[in-house]
Amino acid sequence: LTVNCLDRHVEKSPNRVALIWERDEPGTAVHVTYRELLDLTCRLANTLKKYGIQKGDKVAIYMSVSPLSVAAMLACARIGAVHTVVFAGFSAESLAGRITDSGCKAVITYNQGVRGGRIVELKTTVDEAVKNCPSVKHVFVAQRTDNKVQMGDCDIPLEEEMAKASSVCAPESMDSEDMLFMLYTSGSTGKPKGIVHSQAGYLLYAAVTHKYVFDYQQGDVFGCVADIGWITGHSYVVYGPLCNGATSVLFESTPVYPDPGRYWEVVQRLKINQFYGAPTAIRLLLNYGEEWVKKYDRSSLKTLGSVGEPINNEAWQWFYHVVGEGRCTLVDTWWQTETGGICIAPRPSEEKAEIITDKKPLLFLFCSPLCLNLQGKVIEGNDVSGALCIAQPWPGMARTIYGDHQRFVDAYFKTYPGYYFTGDGAYRTKKGYYQITGRMDDVINISGHRLGTAEIEDAMADHPEVPETAVIGYPHKIKGEGAFAFIVLKEQTAHTDRVKEELKTIVASKIAKYAVPDHILVVKRLPKTRSGKIMRRLLRKVVTEQSSDMGDVTTLDDPSVVKEILEAYQKYKENGSL
Repeated sequence: LTVNCLDRHVEKSPNRVALIWERDEPGTAVHVTYRELLDLTCRLANTLKKYGIQKGDKVAIYMSVSPLSVAAMLACARIGAVHTVVFAGFSAESLAGRITDSGCKAVITYNQGVRGGRIVELKTTVDEAVKNCPSVKHVFVAQRTDNKVQMGDCDIPLEEEMAKASSVCAPESMDSEDMLFMLYTSGSTGKPKGIVHSQAGYLLYAAVTHKYVFDYQQGDVFGCVADIGWITGHSYVVYGPLCNGATSVLFESTPVYPDPGRYWEVVQRLKINQFYGAPTAIRLLLNYGEEWVKKYDRSSLKTLGSVGEPINNEAWQWFYHVVGEGRCTLVDTWWQTETGGICIAPRPSEEKAEIITDKKPLLFLFCSPLCLNLQGKVIEGNDVSGALCIAQPWPGMARTIYGDHQRFVDAYFKTYPGYYFTGDGAYRTKKGYYQITGRMDDVINISGHRLGTAEIEDAMADHPEVPETAVIGYPHKIKGEGAFAFIVLKEQTAHTDRVKEELKTIVASKIAKYAVPDHILVVKRLPKTRSGKIMRRLLRKVVTEQSSDMGDVTTLDDPSVVKEILEAYQKYKENGSL
């Protein structure tokens, strides 16, 4: 695999730029050629081998976006080790859970991270995590800042070791179906699942979709601003572009640091041709006005891409007309961690084929989407809605959930036998285009990050004064969806504001800051069926103010609970909390 991503390009064009690292500090881009990246990768791979990492071993990567973090992924692939990248914003507890589930023998991290002008403590978080992870034998620590961090017995200074290592490392021979990496994603139950991707099928799919969806041409500068901690970073920052011999941008900063013109200043300075980002960032920047965009020359842009969640009409129009000046193709892409790469997008298509705002025309690459009804029957014709399923296998599809193949079968293939069930609903328009209508299970999408509401509930359940919680997603102007928590307190609890703050802290420390609910509403009780199941759809109706249409409430243990919750919500609203 790394031969396809590195060696073959080094043979032909060793000085071609592979990565442009747009560091957090504005205007300090670092260019890394294919030859340099191969050198970095081999030295890192030899260092891992020196410390006993072998083919099939699992390695956790907890690093901010950088050439070294990309080299860490490729070094694992080079020696046949399996990497699991954990987003560097996750808490120690989240990191420990992933290390334990996958049985990682080593962790690769930085002393600290830098993001939005702030220092992020990475090594400290790793120290906290590995206390409870006996499988970890070594922690490799690289230097992103000059600040000293405490080094323990199992800690190894990475750059020092790499300097001593050979720059030649023969690639391990791998079977096409061997595991390349695992990436944890949220499910509708509390425990994140380790999605497994293979060698050949995954790389092929990432490379082909990168080339054709974005119309990537040799010499283009491809700017995907996703973090490597997410599948988008794996497929369209690292593996897809490098397999195609592309120049890929690594964006370490935030869209608003040092000001809301950061993306467009980078586009101008690095002459980016394809820009791939999330609707949540576009919605955020839209609020700052057009002048931040128009201040910079965006004439290098040819293709714009949207990923992570459905893009609303206002954001689509702004992205297309203001950022792309109405001349760039805008590809709104639908895919998942499990699909490995883009499944539905408006390109490739016939020359001059229309792209309809907010709709996703079909992309017939390797995916064959269908709408199914609740009975599992394929819905024919157009102007119909149903469960979005895929009829045939494709190369990039996940192979299993690590350590729990039955959960894999149950989650994706049991609901609609014979089909892959995406978990999303879809509307097929009169013209046959697909529009994603959102999740059909208890999973919400916050700023493009998928999160099971059960995970937030499990975290909040740790508070001694909160016996019951129910979390739902609700429409959020910037983030697409936000988390809204309903909680029941113990009778003697007096300081509700204190409890709310403590709950926010618990969620941030157990999962991550982005998972913290925007609203926490105290209620006397939750709406439950006689069997004790919480009816979350009623809570959704309350929050989206559709209480006039509550549907069937006869299965509720006590239907008067609805009135109670409505009154509590109205009071919360009147107090200016919304």
